[in-house]
Amino acid sequence: MADAATQPAWEAVIGLETHVQLGTDSKIFTAASTTFGDDPNTHIDPVVCGLPGTLPVLNQKVLEYAVKAAMALNLNIAEHSKFDRKQYFYPDLPKNYQISQYDEPIAEEGWIEVEVAEKGKDTYLKTIGIERLHMEEDAGKLVHAGSDRLAGSTHSLVDYNRAGVALAEIVSKPDLRTGREAAEYASEIRRIMRYLGVSDGNMQEGSLRCDVNISVRRGPDAPFGTKVEIKNMNSFSAIQKACEYEIKRQVKAIEAGETIMQETRLWDESKQLTKSMRSKEGASDYRYFPDPDLGPIEVSADQREAWREQLPELPAAKRHRYADQLGLSPYDARVLTDERQMADYFEAAVVAGADAKLSANWITGDIAAYVNSKRLSYTDLPFRPEQLAEMVQLIDGGKISGKIAKDILPDLLEKGGSPKAIVDERGLGMISDPAAITAIVEELLAAHPAEVEAFRGGKTKLQGFFVGQLMKKTGGKADPKLANQILSKKLKG
Repeated sequence: MADAATQPAWEAVIGLETHVQLGTDSKIFTAASTTFGDDPNTHIDPVVCGLPGTLPVLNQKVLEYAVKAAMALNLNIAEHSKFDRKQYFYPDLPKNYQISQYDEPIAEEGWIEVEVAEKGKDTYLKTIGIERLHMEEDAGKLVHAGSDRLAGSTHSLVDYNRAGVALAEIVSKPDLRTGREAAEYASEIRRIMRYLGVSDGNMQEGSLRCDVNISVRRGPDAPFGTKVEIKNMNSFSAIQKACEYEIKRQVKAIEAGETIMQETRLWDESKQLTKSMRSKEGASDYRYFPDPDLGPIEVSADQREAWREQLPELPAAKRHRYADQLGLSPYDARVLTDERQMADYFEAAVVAGADAKLSANWITGDIAAYVNSKRLSYTDLPFRPEQLAEMVQLIDGGKISGKIAKDILPDLLEKGGSPKAIVDERGLGMISDPAAITAIVEELLAAHPAEVEAFRGGKTKLQGFFVGQLMKKTGGKADPKLANQILSKKLKG
């Protein structure tokens, strides 16, 4: 038996099950509303409750959104698929079964490209396989209430408003190896769904939920270990931290001679650890069988192509295009493409004639800070992309400095308008006349003879002092490049 020094390092094997709430106005099999946050049990009907004599009818918008999501994940769309009943008995499931898809899902065998930024390491690209996407209905929500000083909650209430809400479950292949990769994968899934407009991806409202399956093994050639499922993660950082904790827990347990049990665990955010919840069920426990009330699903070739033509350019394609065609850094491309509205705003500014790099700097800096602080969407921002292009062109053309642009930006963000008109109205145009700058420089040198003498004596850092004085005297309007050239020449005598 190999000793610890010669054994391969431990490796984690991670897969994600991502539940995406499809953003339809009504539920998957009924016209009941999907509005979030209303009073409990106000968005239910006989179909949701599974009352005798009721029949489910598939919401066609759900099918459209599921197919578009699958296409964006490079999955193969099934010509024929079906719905199945997944049997389990729990208070949040009004029918005592969930309508899902088991052995014939709507789509299988896809992949996405994920950009992984590990702290202290170079960013790298990784292709993550996707096993399947299937449609299903959500369950209700249990609310544990009452107060008992020793036992905690004394009873539970159930809210069926979520019951019957349409979900797309996306199952990755076990291609992830670190908590960071898992978090980046989940983030990219959310980003793609938001680009498509099929989900808002709001994790705080449960519109996107992830379950992590994780095991460890000795090196990449070893067989898979016993997997553990982790639930209850409502942020990407929680996914990363839960994975990192669970990897350490499993390695420590195995090295101590313990056996890893196949189970479901919960992530405790307050204690930053996973806790055992229950033993993990297998597929046989759910007794799947085809739902007799729902016929087979057929998506024709013509319908598939019609929906494919409606897909937008997706985040990964934008990132590559921004880097390859516009010359942006991978970081700028990543930030700009995180939200589709920001990317659209940026592209509109570039189309209007703005330099791509300068536009990216303003959008990812001051403009993004304002949008976030005011909780605005880019479509509602008074400062339009063509106005940003005008401001960038003024800077690029030497008409105003970056400092002047920064001074007028708050008014532009608040009210919009023409940057050129504001500059002209306030007399903020750049001083680019060599004679005018020379006269100011000579006046400054005459006013500070000691500093001039010190500069010529070797204290060359004093040039910064004179630049500051020049900018102060001109209100930041002197052309910086020209001013430095003239100042350098005059200082040297």
